[in-house]
Formats: sequence, structure tokens, C-alpha cells
Amino acid sequence: MFVSRTQAGQQLAQKLKLVLQDFTGSEVIVLSIPRGGVVVGRELATALACQHDIIVTRKLQSSGDRELALGAVGSLKGSLYLNEKLLSDLHINHSYLEKEIARQQQEIDRRTSLYRQNQATLSLAGKTVIIADDGAATGATIIAAAREVWEQNPHQVLIAVPVLPLDTLQLLEKEVDAVYYLEVPQQFFAVGQFYQEFPQVSDEEVAEILCEKI
Repeated sequence: MFVSRTQAGQQLAQKLKLVLQDFTGSEVIVLSIPRGGVVVGRELATALACQHDIIVTRKLQSSGDRELALGAVGSLKGSLYLNEKLLSDLHINHSYLEKEIARQQQEIDRRTSLYRQNQATLSLAGKTVIIADDGAATGATIIAAAREVWEQNPHQVLIAVPVLPLDTLQLLEKEVDAVYYLEVPQQFFAVGQFYQEFPQVSDEEVAEILCEKI
């Protein structure tokens, strides 16, 4: 159980500092998934003395159940991740899926512009990129983020989350060089159950954190 996203990020940062002790801050970039992941990512970037940016990905929603993730997508075409079994079980047609992808990519563009507030996008080429979030349930949005990062020729891609279930850990390990975490509980219902304080992070908070200088 973590007290807050900040505390979880600080604990995770200590673990990453040991792993990346031979790297300089200029070789590493933390990319946080908004909104809650930005609080965790700030602590990682501060501890590693490296740059901090966002990567916005969105779940693809089922028309029958908005909480059900058919997959996820980022801003680049190569980021798409689909839960093929779920698509088959629900008989999701291609036309609906294309429209949902387009809808979510429009929202990605809107949120990215809102959060960045004219700040330039960081180059990921040749860098060690750490994708950060406050936890992973299905892992869909993190997979989409990882695939988008790989499209930009990084040196290596790592994932850092305080908590996630075992099946999601195994899924994520297939997508990146390594996954760093603090807890893999046997019973996992939602990320928020592992935090004493888990308030919703506002769009304004995300923009403010990104404006902070590490």
C-alpha cells in the first residue's frame, strides 16, 4: 500500500537510480502517461536528473460498455494495440473500430496540445526512455505508449509503474527491454486500491508539472 502517487514515485525512483547509475541525465527521458502517471514521472525525472515529458494514449472503448478496453492507441499509426480475443468475442466490426481509433486520436491531439502548452516535443532517438504511470491494470495504454516510442528509434525502452498484476507484467515484458515495479499483488481489482490517497489529477496539474524545471 502506498501513501500517495508522490511517495510511490519516490520509492520507484530509488530502484531505477540503481539500475541507471551508469547513465547521465542527458541520456534518459521519462515519458509519463497522463494524468496520474505524471505525478509518478515527476519523481522519477527529479531523482534521475533527466528530462520529463508526456505521452498521451487512449483506450479504445466498446460501444456497449465504455469501461471495457478493446485496446489502445497513441498519436502514431504504429502505436495501435488491440485485444484480439475481446474483439472476436464481442464481434466488433472493422468500421466501428476505425471510427473509434479516429475519435480517440482526435482526443489525444487535443490533450497533448492542452498539456504541452507550446512546449517542443523531445527527441527520443538514441535515448533510454522510461514510460511511467501510477499503475497498470490491463496494460493497454502502456503498450500503445511503448509501441509509439519504438517508432522513434530510442536506445532502449523501460516501463516503470509502482503496481500491476502478474498477467499484465508478463504482457508488458514482451513489449520493452525491462519493466520496473514495486508490487505485484495476487489480488488486483484497480490501481487505486493500492493507494491511501488517490485523488483525480486535473488537466491543470498536468500542465503545471510539465512546466517545472528538473
